[in-house]
Amino acid sequence: MSRPFADRADAGHVLAGQLSAYANRKDVVVLALPRGGVPVAYEAARELNVPLDVFLVRKLGAPAQEELAMGAIASGDVVVINDDVVTALGISPEAFAAAVEQERHELARGEAIYRGNRPPLDVEGKTVILIDDGLATGSTMRAAVAALRNKNPARIVVAVPIGAASTCAELRSIADDCICAIAPEHFRAVGLWYDDFAQIDDALVCDLLSRNTEAFAP
Repeated sequence: MSRPFADRADAGHVLAGQLSAYANRKDVVVLALPRGGVPVAYEAARELNVPLDVFLVRKLGAPAQEELAMGAIASGDVVVINDDVVTALGISPEAFAAAVEQERHELARGEAIYRGNRPPLDVEGKTVILIDDGLATGSTMRAAVAALRNKNPARIVVAVPIGAASTCAELRSIADDCICAIAPEHFRAVGLWYDDFAQIDDALVCDLLSRNTEAFAP
């Protein structure tokens, strides 16, 4: 049985249709959460004709359960804690702090690989569309929204092809808007909604960012 999205590029095309009000606007930028969000965001930004950049956020996986997010950390040293997971698993402050420190190194590595000497896009006073390939617990996206608030954008719009209904509702309370193309009550996992959910490597991220940068070069 075919799933709603063929791949991330297809999901970006669908998402662009729901973001058409932001097309061709000089006050709009798209920020992707690497790596999975980049192919989605690239296609959406291309169709909207707006600049694209990455915004790095790292999920904090619970000890021995890496897929379970106990929180996240984003550029700007913003830390988001998933209190329910931390309490349920009895995760100590020391274990949480160790995970934060490890992911800080990964954030710095990602900035160097994806951006190199290119400065980040200026988001002050602009509408920022934050895109990922899906929303499960939302901890990563919450960290991104919190970090972006420190950069004084005019408006933050979270946009994803697929997201758990409860998570999409929660994001609407902290972002200025949250657009989920599909928001099922019974969610399970992001990858189940794609025919092709292959892992994205750094080379593809860099290539897509370079293509968009060239398109908007003066």
